[in-house]
Amino acid sequence: MAAVPNSVSANSQTLADAAALNLTSPGTAVGTVAYMSPEQVRGKDLDGRTDLFSFGIVLYEMATGTLPFRGETQGVITEAILNRAPTPPIRLNPSLPAEIERIAQKLLEKDIELRYQSAAEVRADLKRLKRERDSSRISSSAASEAPSGSATIIPSAVSVKGSSSGMKVIPEPQSRPAVVVLGAALLAALAAIAFLLLHRGAPVSSPAYHLLTYRRGTIRMARFAPDGQTVVYSAAWEGGPVEIFSTRFGTPESRPAGVPGAEIQAISSTGEMAVLLHSQQSKSQVYTGTLARMPLGGGAPREILENIQWADWSPDGSQLAIVRDVNGRNRLEYPPGKVLYETGGWVSHPRISRKGDMIAFIDHSIPGDSIGSVALVDMNGKKRTLSQNYGGGAVGLAWSPSGDEVWVTATVIGIDRSVFAVPLSGKERLVARVPADLTLQDVLPNGRALLARDSWRRGLIVRRAADATEHDFTWLDWSYPVTLSADGQTLLFREEGEAGGPTYAVYLRKTDGSPAVRLGDGLSLALSPDGKWALSSRGDNQADLFLLSTGPGDPRPLPGHNIVHGSACWFSDGRRILVSGTETNHGSRLYVQDIDVDKITAVTPEGTNGLSFALAPDGSSVAAIGPDDKGYLFPIPSGDPQIIKGLQPGEVPVAWTADGHSLYVYRGGDLPSKVYRLEVATGNRTLWKELMPPDPSGVEFVGPVLPTPDGKSYVYGYRRLLSDLYLVEGLK
Repeated sequence: MAAVPNSVSANSQTLADAAALNLTSPGTAVGTVAYMSPEQVRGKDLDGRTDLFSFGIVLYEMATGTLPFRGETQGVITEAILNRAPTPPIRLNPSLPAEIERIAQKLLEKDIELRYQSAAEVRADLKRLKRERDSSRISSSAASEAPSGSATIIPSAVSVKGSSSGMKVIPEPQSRPAVVVLGAALLAALAAIAFLLLHRGAPVSSPAYHLLTYRRGTIRMARFAPDGQTVVYSAAWEGGPVEIFSTRFGTPESRPAGVPGAEIQAISSTGEMAVLLHSQQSKSQVYTGTLARMPLGGGAPREILENIQWADWSPDGSQLAIVRDVNGRNRLEYPPGKVLYETGGWVSHPRISRKGDMIAFIDHSIPGDSIGSVALVDMNGKKRTLSQNYGGGAVGLAWSPSGDEVWVTATVIGIDRSVFAVPLSGKERLVARVPADLTLQDVLPNGRALLARDSWRRGLIVRRAADATEHDFTWLDWSYPVTLSADGQTLLFREEGEAGGPTYAVYLRKTDGSPAVRLGDGLSLALSPDGKWALSSRGDNQADLFLLSTGPGDPRPLPGHNIVHGSACWFSDGRRILVSGTETNHGSRLYVQDIDVDKITAVTPEGTNGLSFALAPDGSSVAAIGPDDKGYLFPIPSGDPQIIKGLQPGEVPVAWTADGHSLYVYRGGDLPSKVYRLEVATGNRTLWKELMPPDPSGVEFVGPVLPTPDGKSYVYGYRRLLSDLYLVEGLK
């Protein structure tokens, strides 16, 4: 793909440019950053001389066929723009007139005061060169032929934004002299200069995107400091632990706060940070840690509350809104201790209004799933839903610059989130859409916003008993493992991303590496013991259950009982299923359902973790995490639960060993993930495996883990998030 130059000024950068060019991941070849001026990179004030620098890059590329500032990453290119002189054009194209080199070098002068000061100066020099070229051509009376096989640079017409993407290098056996061909380039250059002169100051309303981060990894959260110039963000770079950093627009470097394992939550108007210490992923897309207050300028954090998931400051910086789990329910409290809203699903991204009278948040009905809607709650606990239910997920929320709308990054289908404005009353509208997955981080009253460009992927790793190494079994863009057969030969998984569609897709694949077979639409939950049926629900309506045949046969519907289902497994008799679910206004729990009769029985209390549990081989009990976050053996169908000895906080059971004496347990937030065999009778544990994809960059979660009962084969999933952080101006 040919490189395309950046808009000639920061104000004329279009959203389409940002989509196709600016939003480029570190570590890959980049386009528009290579056309920036030093003052653009540093975030200084821009004027017409900035346009002339960008034009100089275009002219250089037209004359030489290459960019003056190149590199494999945006950071390398930025450093070259700031500190390195480009190769003299004549060294790359000896047939160029010396005057072209002088003009290009003056256009590319890093000191703005030594650069051309106006487009009129450049135009005069180019016209002078053209006049000299015409005189030389007339005096020679005939054009000489170029040597056979030489390369002639023929620029196509320059677009109004100075694009050089039409550059072609065409070998011609009998081509014209380089100076003659260069005349076309000069005419195109004059056209571009004319555009600059005629359109200087033309009003442009398109947003401008400015890259703030250059490393490879995951950005968790980002906030503006009170000065509106400093940005504080938490990130895990190159597979390292999450840490808090600060940066300023125009500065390619970020400064660490010196508190590894900490995550920024909010910054008060008085300059105090709310942070999570020892932040660990406790559930899918949910991080839990100890809430602490920390001076923005540096200093030791002061711990205030444990087991907190989200927090935000009141406008005056005196109080905090928090989200945490209590008795199996997810609560939004403001101030801490006063419950404004609780749910059997989960709450994310709480943001207090600029007046301090309301809290906006994303209300997710399904634990572990980002599907949700924008909601609002007042100080009396009156809650209302403002938006549609975003079936593709909603992640990232902030109040609009004026404070009369809530902005959210969400998608109805797929995983590429866009920015939507949701008014307090009225119809929501689109603010920004690009071909990328966006996460809104923060918005200032002056309109500046922080947006993360995220590249999310879920993958699968498989290792069979006969394998010497692990194999990546990722199929499409969001592969989630569901069931590995007891013999380790068959894997049931689902695709939940763009490729999976609005209702997701059910897949079956042999672990010998043969292609996956798509069984149908739906959210696969469990594979029957005989391998003939895949229990599934609909991705857009998880209250509907049905069976998909793995061979010939029609789908078979099952009663859903108005329960939103999460995970499931089969009993060994093949006639019953153990399924997690959430009833309206209740916490999640586990149910036993007979697939032949319309009967369902709850076997655990409300608040039981429905994402990870293990059914005993004889079906007499299920190991699961109770509402108090402790592990229990819950008898089936009823009885007194028994505490699981030796299970550590945060660990979850995933499977039993074949003899029914031990559990495989792990903590999903650990990287690498350490899986243990835990003897139920004694509480003794032995390390079974440490699991981590070979490339750790951006891996933020490992799980679920699916070992066979004999422990000789296994599958595990992982989620990778690679992020770039942008400061965006001009969103409306």
